[in-house]
Amino acid sequence: MLSLHRITALDTSAFHWFQTHRRMHRQIADLSRWVSSLGDGQLYALLGAGLALLEPNAGELFLFVGLLAFLIELPLYLLLKNIIRRNRPCGFVVSDAVIQPSDRFSFPSGHSAAAFVFATLIATYYPMFGELAYFMAMLIGLSRVLLGVHYPSDIAAGAVLGILCAELAIQEWATFLVLL
Repeated sequence: MLSLHRITALDTSAFHWFQTHRRMHRQIADLSRWVSSLGDGQLYALLGAGLALLEPNAGELFLFVGLLAFLIELPLYLLLKNIIRRNRPCGFVVSDAVIQPSDRFSFPSGHSAAAFVFATLIATYYPMFGELAYFMAMLIGLSRVLLGVHYPSDIAAGAVLGILCAELAIQEWATFLVLL
């Protein structure tokens, strides 16, 4: 089994690899900034509301389960971030992050957690778009590393958190409907 020291070393090495490639190509930083902005939350709210209003089959269900999933994910994300208190690489490893992060700590990635909540919900209620949604979630996570504000393990932890919270919300909503 890998020691925590070894995992940290691998994580830092991967982070540096991504930063080296980002610095070599200016377009990567610009594209990463745009992709990261897709995970800021407004798009999730807009799509959820739009589906609830316009899609009669699963739109409302998608919105309600999505709200439940985010009500589970957000407090867990904040709790983990403030318990673990891992410093962001831009404040420790590098000084040339492309963006200014909204807070000091990096683990887990909130952008990744939210993106994977959304992707899991899309894959569940609109399976034909599942692969695209997970691909976009991975790109949002990768963009956060390329922007210099997260380590790769922050992204992986955010992905796991997001998927688990979405799955829990889906199961709890189904249980709630059975009880009605």
